Amino acid sequence: MPSPFEIQREAAKRAALNALKRARRSAEKAGVSLSEWEGEFLDSVSERVKTHGRAFGDPELGTPGQALSAMQGRKLKEIAAKAKGEEPKRRWGKRGTRD
Repeated sequence: MPSPFEIQREAAKRAALNALKRARRSAEKAGVSLSEWEGEFLDSVSERVKTHGRAFGDPELGTPGQALSAMQGRKLKEIAAKAKGEEPKRRWGKRGTRD
């Protein structure tokens, strides 16, 4: 019988693979062309998740039991938003004006 940790890790793996597939499918349906880098990112991350169960090697980059690191998750959200036609969010917030 698998341990609860292994069950959680497999669920995270499935969730990550589904999110990657969803992002690519929604881009194709919407007719949004992904950049070469974004396509390679989706392909390489999904390959690493399938092969190793997660897409990052350094345990410091993500929490235990997760398939994607924090930055990979952020990039995946950005690609999914682009596929939906949403404007990219500013990473560092609004710039204030000085008097």
